[in-house]
Amino acid sequence: MSSIGIIGAGAWGTALAQALASDGSAVTIWAREPELVEEINTSQTNSLFLPSARLAETVRATSDLADFGGLSAILVVTPAQHLARIVSQLPEGPRDLVLCSKGIEAGTGLLMSDVARNATPSARLAVLSGPTFAHEVAAGLPTAVTLACAQGEAQWERLAPLIARPALRPYYSDDVIGAEIGGAVKNVLAIACGVVEGLGLGQNARAALIARGYAEMVRFGLARGAKAETLAGLCGLGDLVLTCSSTSSRNFSLGKALGEGMSAAEALSGKNSVAEGAHTAPVLAELALRDGISMPIVVAVNRLLAGELPARAVVAELLSRPLRPETEGDV
Repeated sequence: MSSIGIIGAGAWGTALAQALASDGSAVTIWAREPELVEEINTSQTNSLFLPSARLAETVRATSDLADFGGLSAILVVTPAQHLARIVSQLPEGPRDLVLCSKGIEAGTGLLMSDVARNATPSARLAVLSGPTFAHEVAAGLPTAVTLACAQGEAQWERLAPLIARPALRPYYSDDVIGAEIGGAVKNVLAIACGVVEGLGLGQNARAALIARGYAEMVRFGLARGAKAETLAGLCGLGDLVLTCSSTSSRNFSLGKALGEGMSAAEALSGKNSVAEGAHTAPVLAELALRDGISMPIVVAVNRLLAGELPARAVVAELLSRPLRPETEGDV
């Protein structure tokens, strides 16, 4: 069986390792914490990030990125803000680098593919994104994702057999930008839906927020060169619906805590896993303002995270915006 590399032993990286090892494939997973490397290699568990999973015997952990030198395909599942630093430490050489991190780099406003391209120019880039809760993927429950390949069908034909499993079904796309934008924007919108839950505003409000948030995602995506059909698929609308509907989403849980009255600092403290939307909201709001793209929900989430207004005041501002046609471009 082919050996596959995964950089990042958080919940999602660990779930991918388990899914890809389910057919007996050898999977090497990189973890920053030496104690986690030892736990995975001795007990086949990850009590820190995914305690529900029992990992296959063919999953091996390492803390040395030099161990990835001979691998032709590596999945990168690090937090978005650490991607540049980590992939720049990979051994040189052409390889398929599949980006599974969802976010926009703070300070630069770059998508993850641009970050990776700058850090490792020889890599052949792809993006894996879609509606995926880690614990369900690790348990072998049916999951479908988008695999967007920058090099088109030839790259897809290499990668799809490495990733596809009976319960993990990738769908091909050549729209890397669309796949990345869907994954980044939905994290911020999930925070907003969590706020609605925390405030007890009901299912009508959440459904409206998902629909209006999706309109913001499409506006931003089209302005950056994404395809509308990509954003209507698994990595856009599909992922948005999932993460806006359950406390299994870290971003939704963060928003729920904010709606219940906690500050962002309180809600984020002491967490093992990263709520990427908290990092994405400021840069996304800044990019929208710079480019003249109307994203009132994203802006509202950013103001809430910054502590400028309490949750009820943010919602009141959104509800008091001028009445306009639903399909108007700057609604």
